[in-house]
Amino acid sequence: MSKKIDASTLDLKEDVVYTKSVSKTVKGGRVRKFSALVVVGDGQGHVGYGLGKASERPEAVRKGTEDAKKNMIEVSLKGTTIPHEIIGEYGAGRVLLKPAPKGTGVIAGGKVRSVLEAAGITDIRTKCLGSNNPGNVVKATFEGLRALRSLQEVAKMRDKSPEEILN
Repeated sequence: MSKKIDASTLDLKEDVVYTKSVSKTVKGGRVRKFSALVVVGDGQGHVGYGLGKASERPEAVRKGTEDAKKNMIEVSLKGTTIPHEIIGEYGAGRVLLKPAPKGTGVIAGGKVRSVLEAAGITDIRTKCLGSNNPGNVVKATFEGLRALRSLQEVAKMRDKSPEEILN
């Protein structure tokens, strides 16, 4: 249903949502590596996320950014908000996304906020239900945004006009 988005044609802004270091104990001592969760978006309804892992933090961020550009989705928007309420789920993470009137702003936690601002959504209310693991929260937000449908998309799927659906 979703078509491939060419990230090279978009003016993308990147946001590092989360970085962590992990260490592995080997014969010679500890080996430290980094992982970075990165969100990219153009503020016009296109957004993507990626996870990068490397032995240095900047390299992990670069890899995460490349991965995010490969996993771009287009979000159905209704002005500055979303068309309808939805719950995105991924693993134990659940995120409730509710449309809000113009002027409300982005009422969301840090991880969800990064995704929504990258997508260009400026009026929305959200609540994290279940897990607060950054990876699961970002992925659950994406699943919610991916499942959004505009009135025109619903009308086309049902072979009706938008006026028939509203009545």
